[in-house]
Amino acid sequence: MTESVLCYIGLGSNLDQPVQHVQCALEELALLPNTVLLQHSSLYSSTPVGPQDQPDFINAVAALSTRLSPDALLDELQALEQAHQRVRERHWGPRTLDLDLLLYGNEVIDTDRLKVPHPYMTERNFVLYPLAEIAPMCEIPGADTLTTLLSGCTLGSLTKLQV
Repeated sequence: MTESVLCYIGLGSNLDQPVQHVQCALEELALLPNTVLLQHSSLYSSTPVGPQDQPDFINAVAALSTRLSPDALLDELQALEQAHQRVRERHWGPRTLDLDLLLYGNEVIDTDRLKVPHPYMTERNFVLYPLAEIAPMCEIPGADTLTTLLSGCTLGSLTKLQV
């Protein structure tokens, strides 16, 4: 078994009571094998990236300490998505639950199956702002500091929810 690694997971949902899907997924992340949920951000509402003919998203970021390998963690995340009846109809389309492995320690992973840091995380306000809430000093391998990235990323329509 490997040493514990700090990682960050992006959560998103915009179908079938998205607040409940994200809240439930946060509870389920705490139950993953060899993993501890350390903390999570508030929930945020954001407009969709890509096709605009879909509801707004509910987003959050969770910090985990895990002994799972990156691929094993990805398997667990995809199993949670399937448990929430995730259907992949179109790229950046609506979904009941989306779980993205944003960061896995300081590792840079580039395989056909997994890219870490997540390729779009440095451009997404719905990732950067929740991440800054729980890890303001976070450094993203191969990118600027979170503080620098936030300075170039507008809040836009991103709204912190009071739930």
